[in-house]
Amino acid sequence: MTENYSYLELRALHEIARVLAITGELKDQLLQTLGILSTWLGMERGMISILDLQTGEAWLDVARGVEVGTGEISYQPGEGITGKVAQTGRPMAIANLGKETLFLDRTGARKSLNRAELAFLCVPIFYQGKVVGVLSADKLAHQVENLEKEVQILSSVAELLGKVVHFRVVEEENRRLRRMLAEARRPTTNIIGRSKVIQEVLRLIDQVADTNTTVLINGETGTGKELVAKAIHENSRRRKGPLVQVNCAAMPDSLLESELFGHEKGAFTGAVTRRRGRFEEAQGGTIFLDEVGELSPIAQAKLLRVLQEREFQPLGSSRMVKVDVRVVTATNKDLEQEVAHGNFRSDLYYRLNVFPIFLPPLRERGPDILLLADYFVQKYAQEFGKEVKRISTGAIDMLMSYHWPGNVRELENCIERAVLLATGEAIDAWHLPPTLQMKPTGTQSVSRGKLEALVSAFERDLITDALKDVHGNQSQAARLLGTTKRIIQYKVEKYGVDPKRFRTKLSSGKARAKA
Repeated sequence: MTENYSYLELRALHEIARVLAITGELKDQLLQTLGILSTWLGMERGMISILDLQTGEAWLDVARGVEVGTGEISYQPGEGITGKVAQTGRPMAIANLGKETLFLDRTGARKSLNRAELAFLCVPIFYQGKVVGVLSADKLAHQVENLEKEVQILSSVAELLGKVVHFRVVEEENRRLRRMLAEARRPTTNIIGRSKVIQEVLRLIDQVADTNTTVLINGETGTGKELVAKAIHENSRRRKGPLVQVNCAAMPDSLLESELFGHEKGAFTGAVTRRRGRFEEAQGGTIFLDEVGELSPIAQAKLLRVLQEREFQPLGSSRMVKVDVRVVTATNKDLEQEVAHGNFRSDLYYRLNVFPIFLPPLRERGPDILLLADYFVQKYAQEFGKEVKRISTGAIDMLMSYHWPGNVRELENCIERAVLLATGEAIDAWHLPPTLQMKPTGTQSVSRGKLEALVSAFERDLITDALKDVHGNQSQAARLLGTTKRIIQYKVEKYGVDPKRFRTKLSSGKARAKA
């Protein structure tokens, strides 16, 4: 029997070496290794943790037989068996897991098992003399004939894994440094959002801010074009100069030219004094022309001259005024169509469209809706002296299912109204405007029995609240509710609950589970 067991060991080592010799994703190689340990050596559950180069913490990287995601579990140096092995570099073997006080079971995988029936093995993974990770596994105690031999074979596997785990550590360190670099390069701005489309907007702001390039911001009304213009100015070399804002749609054509370029005394009826225009006021800074598509043909011609010659002529004056101004414009119109219809000068459009930035509507920024809503709750709760701290599940569902034609501005107005109406610590569904409380056309379902509807609604709220508590982890939600992951997955599908949306509430991709 001993000879047969030695064959299994050699076969497992051979299979692992073959997997590691083939070029592929490092995490896939580690997962395959755990699979081989299970197939050939009878491992029940296994984990490979990697060390954080900065803190020495051991972070769970891959696991088999354990329902937990990468980066969700960590061990401080010396904490539990994994932390102790990582810190000391010495293996540990436990013949009876039920008697071991150091074992934390952070993953919860052995919560419902009889630990007295399990043996636990944990060995360090070295690369060039340094601990870079930890390999741990448990087996049925009655299958373990020689604990020292089990540690020896697992140490041999760890020796094979050294280089791969080292590269995984480097990968994670590079990812961490890229995150730090991205945060360091993130422009100073009041724009709130973690969605990919907003991250792209921030990237473009960072690229163009510290130049004199003319920027055209496209986006629907209420998307935050003014915030983008402010971010461009505040992150530019002109930040100490003025930022002058002009809403081209808010004044008649007869006054717009005077507003932009100024006028001399007596230039027209009512011009009793000489007046500087907004371009002169923006000298050395930035001028933001909102709704630039509303400019009259005459104003368009003058704006083109300013962009080309960096000078203009005030109304009723023969003098030329030279300006050093950065021009940022915004519009909710399709200027290409306006050019095609003859409503906007093509030469001006090409001058303005040097560096376009498209600001997406709120309906395309799903992950940002709750983030913005929470921000506005805090803002208006403080402004109105209210105790409102959160948004109820029912209200969240309404916010997430609404199509937001008015974009961020409409969302802010809704939350302001809700905070005013709220009497407790939470915003409930009935505090939101009637437009949000109506189901979109076509989604009305056939009326069901009242009891069934109430039970379903209650069940949905229970599952949603559990997912919120565990940041969207369905396995943990199942344990919290005393049911199985399969049932939770079925109910999530049935009620249309999206667990991913609750992950945005994590301040980091690494959430530490408590023992």
